[in-house]
Amino acid sequence: MIKNKKGFTLIELLVVIAVIGMLSSIVLVSLGPARKKSRDARRQADTRQVNTAMEMCYDDIACNAKESYVDTAAGVAAGTVIGTYLTAPTDPLNTGNQRYMWTDGTSQYYCFYVQLESAANTWFCGSNKGTKEKTQATYTPSNTDCCGLNVTN
Repeated sequence: MIKNKKGFTLIELLVVIAVIGMLSSIVLVSLGPARKKSRDARRQADTRQVNTAMEMCYDDIACNAKESYVDTAAGVAAGTVIGTYLTAPTDPLNTGNQRYMWTDGTSQYYCFYVQLESAANTWFCGSNKGTKEKTQATYTPSNTDCCGLNVTN
């Protein structure tokens, strides 16, 4: 009489687990750049939202003095309110260079910037002149050069 075996042997289970482990590690490694790009896309969207809020505040006497931006001389931390329009966002990582920063703007200009993850030495800036991306080694945005936007002119 022949008995039918049901189930898997221990070796078969170990081989399947090893194959699944290798496939999952390959997938996780390949998703790394996509995650960086998605965080960078959020940074760019946050910068554009800050620009919109600052422009709306510029024309709102209830937000700030008429025809002036929220004064950022002391810097703006995450959670700071820009009028009634926006709470300053927190960066997706908020570590090292990947954090939102402000120059010491005045009531007539500002520069909001962040260093992007997916491209080396690349900054994304927002100011009273719009938004722009700049790639340059040893560069940090400033009031006179906010990614080439020249906010004080």
